[in-house]
Amino acid sequence: MKFNEFVENLSNYEAGKPIELVVREFGIRKQDVLKLASNENPFGTSEAVQEVIVQNAACAHLYPDDSMYELKGALASKFSIEPQNIIIGAGSDQIIEFALHAKLNSRRAILQAGVTFAMYGIYASHCEAKVYKTSAQEHDLAELLKIYNAHRDEISVIFLCVPNNPLGECLDAEAVYEFARSVDEDTLLVIDAAYNEFAAFKDKRKKLDPKFLIQNFKNVLYLGTFSKVYGLGGMRVGYGIAPRVIINALYKLRPPFNITTLSLAAAIAALKDEAFVQKSLQNNAAQMSRFEDFARERNLEFTPSYANFITFKLSRPIDSSELCESLLRRGIIVRNLKSYGLNAVRITIGTQGQNDRVLGALGEILSGY
Repeated sequence: MKFNEFVENLSNYEAGKPIELVVREFGIRKQDVLKLASNENPFGTSEAVQEVIVQNAACAHLYPDDSMYELKGALASKFSIEPQNIIIGAGSDQIIEFALHAKLNSRRAILQAGVTFAMYGIYASHCEAKVYKTSAQEHDLAELLKIYNAHRDEISVIFLCVPNNPLGECLDAEAVYEFARSVDEDTLLVIDAAYNEFAAFKDKRKKLDPKFLIQNFKNVLYLGTFSKVYGLGGMRVGYGIAPRVIINALYKLRPPFNITTLSLAAAIAALKDEAFVQKSLQNNAAQMSRFEDFARERNLEFTPSYANFITFKLSRPIDSSELCESLLRRGIIVRNLKSYGLNAVRITIGTQGQNDRVLGALGEILSGY
């Protein structure tokens, strides 16, 4: 069977290895596998949210409220905006897909940092669009603007990942706003803030304000998610905040009932459990320093991270694939970044006990080099 040429040339997105695969391949008990590869909340899902999921399980046969009235209302209250400025997606990456299908074609292009979330480029390829990247791995606003000015007629979407996945660096909010002022109104600026809660907790200068964005810019789409600090990675709920003209366009591409009844109930409950969020943020901040100290003691290169993960850039003879394999044999899953063209590993910041285990294993393995 023949498929469109762009499909033949696409690379698969490599997600973090599932626990079940490690159980099958290495014969390790499921309860002994530690997954620190996908930036999930190490505390799981809050008890309050779990109770709501159980309470609503009997409604699993019903379609969700497709207006998502209550969830939009809760988000609108949180950010002091109108519900009409919000779209809900099956993860924020679904909203990325909507946005690119709305703006791109084979004559258009996106612009992004040299190393950033892989799905930007993959979704652009779905539209047969070109992908421009900076030579710098991390966000370099001057270089982004230089490339944009050279290709203004072609670039229709610019991505800023704040903080950036998978490296962890984070632009100041004021720098983001200043960059936005340099972008034409017909160019969509997507600000992916999936990890911004962690950045804002660490440094208030990193905190982005969706209300300020939609009040001051006609072309900005802010993305948030429930997959990280809210602990709902398995429920797949994300949101976009933008001026109504953008939201209205994206809605035309949204399938009906695009998140589940249980996901909707869980997200509403998660917004109410601020204590769980604060616990998660405090743990992340306290435990991050342990990984930074570990890296300094062993002369491992790393980018100071404002997210819930840290990336170690490795030097020969240490190979990221070999390191990940050694950890897998110990029942520990971290993210190999070879698919990003990096000899590096990304490690989710876990609980104190989880981090004791992964740092101990890393120390043993690295001592062999």
